[in-house]
Amino acid sequence: MGGDGAPEIVVSGAAIARERQPELKFLIYGDEKRLKPLIDEQPLLTDCVEIRHTDEAVQNEDKPSMALRNGRKSSMWLAIEAVKNGEAAGVVSAGNTGALMAMAKFCLRTLPGIDRPAICSLFPTLRGESCMLDLGANVECDANNLVQFAVMGEVFVRTVLGIREPTIGLLNVGVEEMKGKDILKQAASILRTSSLPIEFAGFVEGDDIAKGTVDVVVTDGFTGNVALKTAEGTSRLVSAYTREAFRHSLFARIGYLLARRALEKAKGRVDPRKYNGAVFVGLNGIAVKSHGGTDSIGFANAIGVAADMVSHGFMETMKIDLESFDPARDTKAAAQ
Repeated sequence: MGGDGAPEIVVSGAAIARERQPELKFLIYGDEKRLKPLIDEQPLLTDCVEIRHTDEAVQNEDKPSMALRNGRKSSMWLAIEAVKNGEAAGVVSAGNTGALMAMAKFCLRTLPGIDRPAICSLFPTLRGESCMLDLGANVECDANNLVQFAVMGEVFVRTVLGIREPTIGLLNVGVEEMKGKDILKQAASILRTSSLPIEFAGFVEGDDIAKGTVDVVVTDGFTGNVALKTAEGTSRLVSAYTREAFRHSLFARIGYLLARRALEKAKGRVDPRKYNGAVFVGLNGIAVKSHGGTDSIGFANAIGVAADMVSHGFMETMKIDLESFDPARDTKAAAQ
């Protein structure tokens, strides 16, 4: 029931996801009176959906603490609880981000060795795709938090994107070792001496995100969220300028017709719907946050992210890697 276009885009998004991956089945939580007519209109969902009715839903304006206290019968809480109880392999929601993080962290708990979960998402780059974390869950981080983000991001890229040996970079104001905050320098030192099979590339700068210099960009939630919103705003700005330029004159319109296919291809590569689906990594269960303003195609892509994490064994791989992760040992080694 969460998101600007819910529940319509959720149901139609599920149908698109089912068409792409016929093995998918869904538990859909919310108002049955609103959900059932929508599901009945989707032939692809007739044999793979179970509606679980609840009158309660978390609102966009609800504070996370209030949602956590008063939302135990909400569609969001019940969907997360289905993952905890093993009824579902993952949860996808376009609802209140803060509430979803608070509820997921409380209900699913964090994995052993992880202090804080992080928000992780894919980015288009000149080399293909990379991932970046944290994108807003943790405004302030210490060195160990950043190292944990690096571990989680590496597993995400290795399992979901299929990159065998992902490279890791710490986002900084320069690539030189002497630059940046002490926390970044400490995290870099730990990653260089860590016993984990991580290919640490060192510091990266803001323009390296789009270049695809590394496969995983690690930063704190404050910086990551600013970078994310800046990228989204820049994308909208370029799109607006492009539309304005092609409407400028008759010759510009003719030029648009000639270049239409190439422009549509370029637009498709940076379409935010294609990269919709931010993952709460570090939890003992799969939780994916869809953008609240997305459409059915974007929501289907968020479902696809969750499905890929399940099919590629993300949780199993993460647990195996964390068994060999000893932050105290790595910190001590870095200090020597």
